Amino acid sequence: MRVFTAFILLLFLCAACNRPCHQYDLFGADEFVIDSYKIRGGKLAILDMEGVEVGELPCDAMEEYTDLIAEDDILNIAVYHPKRRDVMDSIQFINTTIGFRVSEGCVNFPDIPPVSVIGLTLDQARASIQSNYREHIQNIEVFVAYKDRLSHKVELTGSVQTPVIAVDGKIRLYEVLAKARVPNNANFFKSYIVRDGISLPIDIHQLMNEGDMTQNIVMRGGDKIFIASPSDSTAMVMGEVGAPRVVPLPYGYLSIREALVMAGGIPFTGNRNCIQVIRGNLQNPKIYLLSWEHIIHLPNDSLLLMPGDTVYVSEKPITQWNRFIDQLLPSCVGVVNAFGVYKVAQEIVD
Repeated sequence: MRVFTAFILLLFLCAACNRPCHQYDLFGADEFVIDSYKIRGGKLAILDMEGVEVGELPCDAMEEYTDLIAEDDILNIAVYHPKRRDVMDSIQFINTTIGFRVSEGCVNFPDIPPVSVIGLTLDQARASIQSNYREHIQNIEVFVAYKDRLSHKVELTGSVQTPVIAVDGKIRLYEVLAKARVPNNANFFKSYIVRDGISLPIDIHQLMNEGDMTQNIVMRGGDKIFIASPSDSTAMVMGEVGAPRVVPLPYGYLSIREALVMAGGIPFTGNRNCIQVIRGNLQNPKIYLLSWEHIIHLPNDSLLLMPGDTVYVSEKPITQWNRFIDQLLPSCVGVVNAFGVYKVAQEIVD
């Protein structure tokens, strides 16, 4: 038994000597609450906390502009005349087949010479086409709209059903997303808009879920929108929890209470006085130390996780000791058995 006791003591001392030597600054619940109120500011506030530089929104982003017909636009043109059904049918046939494409600045018609429309608004184009028609057919009415556009459109990728939406100088972000049929569980926090190769500082979550119309910019031709999936921003819950897992953060944040519930809660083996939230890169993380009392008594929105956070629930000291013994016993039994075999062999030799 002396050998067995000495072996246990030796292993315990070795384990104590192999503790990690890294030292990190720990912050308490007060600092976590302060940072949580910053997180509630939305995507731009979170990006600022992550050290991401956020640019300025263009000064004319909210202003409507005059949209002009461009080369290769396809127009939807309809005419009405009380007697000339043949003209109405021929125009409708073109509309339903190829449409009226702007070619070399003009639109071609079956009954009148080509009409120049490039650089005009829809109203101006309608008036010009109607004037040309009335030189040949009196009392004809003309109606013009866009059917498709080559350059004056927004392209959408990711979780959308409609990848292209035409713009007209008035359509705004909210209407574009509605037309694109974005799913309800889309991750608006990770979604973004690119204009002229630069990401715009727009919080789509604030617009779509909070009704913040200051984010509802006028869309321009060439804008690109990426809609992220729910799993594109996450936090991790580890340690002594029921089911360690990655939890999605579709809104850009989640309360630590909800995250622990999603991970199965803290079992009796967990140390409820040592709940750590690790934030930032591993070389220089910011670590908060919380207790169960903070989590159950403080409001949900004052204890928020952000993308990339890791929640780690430590073991109770007795849990650590029990597991140490469980791991140690098989080895010790082997040592004792080997020592017993050695003694028997020694007695036979003697």
